[in-house]
Formats: sequence, structure tokens, C-alpha cells
Amino acid sequence: MSELDDSARNELAELAREIRGLVEWHELCGASGLPSEASPREVLGLLDPGRAPSPQGQRPTQGQRPPQPPQQPPSPARADSRAETRPAPSPFSRQEAQAAPPPADRQREPQRDPPLLSRDPAPRDVALRETLSVEEKVRRLAILDAEVKSCTACVLCEKRTKTVFARGKPSAEICFIGEGPGADEDAQGEPFVGKAGQLLDKMIGAMGMQRDDVYICNIVKCRPPENREPLPPEVASCLPYLTQQIEIVQPKVIVTLGNVPLKALFNVQGIMKLRGTWRLYKGAIPVMPTYHPAYVLRNPTAQVRGDVWNDLKLVMKQLGKAIPQRGA
Repeated sequence: MSELDDSARNELAELAREIRGLVEWHELCGASGLPSEASPREVLGLLDPGRAPSPQGQRPTQGQRPPQPPQQPPSPARADSRAETRPAPSPFSRQEAQAAPPPADRQREPQRDPPLLSRDPAPRDVALRETLSVEEKVRRLAILDAEVKSCTACVLCEKRTKTVFARGKPSAEICFIGEGPGADEDAQGEPFVGKAGQLLDKMIGAMGMQRDDVYICNIVKCRPPENREPLPPEVASCLPYLTQQIEIVQPKVIVTLGNVPLKALFNVQGIMKLRGTWRLYKGAIPVMPTYHPAYVLRNPTAQVRGDVWNDLKLVMKQLGKAIPQRGA
């Protein structure tokens, strides 16, 4: 017999075994009919004339293969030949279908709407939502100031005279953030006490407030050599102190002075284009970028001074305060 005939014989024998298993399974389950007019016993007799089928509902004897439903789908080569012999659904098929899990695409949870505040997807810090008393703010800032005094996280500590933490009211509504201490600040240990600080005090006075009505600090707490801009590693070392200062003071508005604080807080730069436009710090505090007072001293034009005053008027409007009729 040819190899093709042996392959066909083996395939027919396998098909007969699977059909026999289907019929026995339906008989054991109590099925009332088959796709053909023959009864289960007649079908088994046709498949195996020398074998007596088990009575309906009786368990098979030892050594006899227990009737089981087919576990694997038929191969493509036998799909057409088996289509006519597929059994009718069993009485349990509906229950099994109901218990089956839904398709994978239906198991996915519905997509949630994005947060309303999309400009800063990071969650707000807990400290920004915590209400602190003035006494608690003073206490926490004193502890933080002591940490700054002993800080050696970057090379700026090597040549400093004094650390420069902050000045002003811990419960202030406005926080001004500058770049870093200069020579006067390094000597006195207080921010904005030189010529730039004197101009900043005039700007604050033009807003109808005293110099100590606001909170003033810098990105770095030690003076960079030759008053250069602080380097990225220096900013990264000092930024956690500033973050904690903001969390403790909880100002209603932040005013950044120049490029350095704008880049440190938002990783953007270009004060010429970005000044006068609101940003949002940690999804909670409005921030107004404007020129550094040192830049105004180097460029004391009506245009520059007018831009700064317009920025400060936006801050006053944000706080709901009356705008004095005078320039910065």
C-alpha cells in the first residue's frame, strides 16, 4: 500500500476515534439527538461493529477511554469532512457560554478623562495643600535655614562668606525669586541688599507695599564666583531648599526675576519672550516672570521699566489689589 494510502487510513482512523468520543460524550450527557437520524448507539455500531456501546448515563469500564469533548479544533485538511458530523450543542453549552469571560477588548476599563489641569500633570505636593500657622511657618523656615548654613552639597560652599537664605514675611502673598547672592548679599547674609535690591524695594513700594511685606529668596544660597550664573549642578543641589521654602510660605503668587529662576522652575528660558505671561508652579501657584532688577539697572529705558511695571500690575490684579497710579 502506498504511503498516501497509509496517510489517508491513519487520518480516517483518527477521525473515527474523535467521532466515537463525541458520540459517547453526547450519550453520557443525555443528548436527545445527533446531526444525523441515527441514534448514538447506531453511530457507534457503524464505527465499531464489534463493540457494544455503554448504556446511556453509565460510566465506562476500566481500560475504556472516557468520553471527552474534543479539546483541539480540527486541522484545515479535515475541516470540510467534519463539518457534517459536528454535534448539536450540549445542554451545558449555554451555561458555559454565559460563564465564559468577555473578549479581551471588552475587558478593558473605560478610559478616564484627563485631568482638568493639563499644564502640569504632576500631582500637587501635600505641603501645598496643608494650612500652616504663622508660628509653624517661622519654625519650619528656621530649621531649613540651619540646614542651608551647614550645606556642602556643591562647590559654592567653599568660598562663601555667609549663606543667603531669605528675607521678608513668612506669610507673604508674593514671593520674589532671584538668581543668587552678589558680593553685598554674601557679606550680609541677606538677599537683595545691593543696588539691585534697592531697585527691587522701589518696585515693591510702587505696588503699595513695604519691602518686608513680601518674601524674597534666590535659586542658590551661596554666591557664585565673580557673580556668574549658577551652573546646573549647583542649581540642582540648591533647588530642594527653594522647593521647601515655597511649600512652607505658601504664597499666592510667585514673581521670578530673570532667566535663571525661570529655567530652574520650568526648564524654559527666554525672558524677553516669556515675561508678562502667566505660568503655573506645581499646578497650584501662578508665576509671573519679569526682568531682574540688575537688568533694569543696565538697561534703564522707558520700555524696560514699563514692561516691568506692566508685569507687576498683572500680579496686583491677580491678588485683587488696587493698582497705584505710578511707575516702578
